[in-house]
Amino acid sequence: MEKKEPESVLDDSLSGDGAEIANASESLVKVTAERDILAAEKAGLEDRYLRLQAEFQNQRRRAEKEKVEWHEYAATEAVRALLPILDDFERALKVECPDKHYTRGMELIYQRLSDSLKKLGLEPIHSVGQPFDPHVHHAVERKESPEAADDTVIEEYQRGYNFKGRLLRPAMVVVAVTPVSKAD
Repeated sequence: MEKKEPESVLDDSLSGDGAEIANASESLVKVTAERDILAAEKAGLEDRYLRLQAEFQNQRRRAEKEKVEWHEYAATEAVRALLPILDDFERALKVECPDKHYTRGMELIYQRLSDSLKKLGLEPIHSVGQPFDPHVHHAVERKESPEAADDTVIEEYQRGYNFKGRLLRPAMVVVAVTPVSKAD
């Protein structure tokens, strides 16, 4: 047997068909291009996945927040419906009654109702003597008053209320106006 030198074996394998090398080169270029396309597509899909995941988490947080708010403020309409009853009690207690036991009973019922609503989160707005605030007061009248500063609440027709920190009903108030001095 004839022994071939390693260099001649290498030369024989390299001197093979040039078409095979060209095909292999084209195949490599195609595979590389396909790989690049698939990598770009994969990156796009990963980005879309991350965005959808973030959107889902945001939606879940929003839904949880709405659920908490709904539970917290579910009693709002029921409390709003009871406000006219509180108003009626306040008006009734301002009227002089000869029967002191009857008056005392009305005061106790009013106090229990007020305490129960306070436990739920109802807070009266104290207006008299305060500066007029259009966010919590509804001015129904302006009166000249030499004692009170301009734009100060001097009388309250109907009490306003906050429910768990939110305005439930504005107070109906009379606002002071500095008297106009008459020049003779």
